[in-house]
Amino acid sequence: MTMLVPLALVAFWPSPVDEPVKGELASVLKFLHAHGIPAWFNYKFVEASANVALFIPLGAVAALAYPKKHWWHIGILGLLFSGCIELGQLLFLHNRFASLLDLVTNTGGAVLGAVLAAAALKRLWARRCSAAGP
Repeated sequence: MTMLVPLALVAFWPSPVDEPVKGELASVLKFLHAHGIPAWFNYKFVEASANVALFIPLGAVAALAYPKKHWWHIGILGLLFSGCIELGQLLFLHNRFASLLDLVTNTGGAVLGAVLAAAALKRLWARRCSAAGP
């Protein structure tokens, strides 16, 4: 439950959380582009990646808490959480913007977290079985 506090802080901060570093991020991206990083690695890509990363812990913890649930169940949970966040931003935060892309990337992050956690559990289980012997 305490893992939801940072998620809520980022989601419901009155202004976009990247606002204080937007200029520095633009400078870093400009530097990277000048040194061969492709143009598609831009602000929108960084923002979408951050949205994915923000929901990976939610998906991983949910998958560990409910190991019998399928990855798509965790995806639905991520979608519901993201939907609540986007609705809250739409209704209550005038400097924030609800976004369909955020719904998709947040849900994707939850699914990715669930898949990573399931893979880690499977690998751990296989190690335990092989250590126990035949």
